[in-house]
Amino acid sequence: MSDGNLSFDHVHVISRNPEASAKWFVEKLGGKVTASHEVRGAPQIYIDFGGSKVIVRGQRPGEAAKDKANLEWGTDHFGFQVKGSLDFKAYCGDLKGKGVKFTVEPTQFNPSTQIAFVEAPDGVVIELLQRK
Repeated sequence: MSDGNLSFDHVHVISRNPEASAKWFVEKLGGKVTASHEVRGAPQIYIDFGGSKVIVRGQRPGEAAKDKANLEWGTDHFGFQVKGSLDFKAYCGDLKGKGVKFTVEPTQFNPSTQIAFVEAPDGVVIELLQRK
């Protein structure tokens, strides 16, 4: 049980094209760029989603990022909760209209939760969920 000392802050994504990835998070999901600067030789862009952030950075000098061919050990996906006041299926339909690719269509996961999965740039998988 949480003792209240921790709260979620950010997800850090390493991108081949950080500017294009940040643009995707802004245009498709409605995030807001709050900072952009170079850190250790690579661009780093902060996108805010109501207090939680996605931080997108480029490849640093000397790094050798590997392409993600299949599921690997480690982070599989991260999730964004869709506000309960929104129509989940309509929200997903709006994303499709923006060209967002769904890997799992909106579905009733259990009696109190609807989910869907989308593809973000650089092989990042995002779960969208709405709880009653």
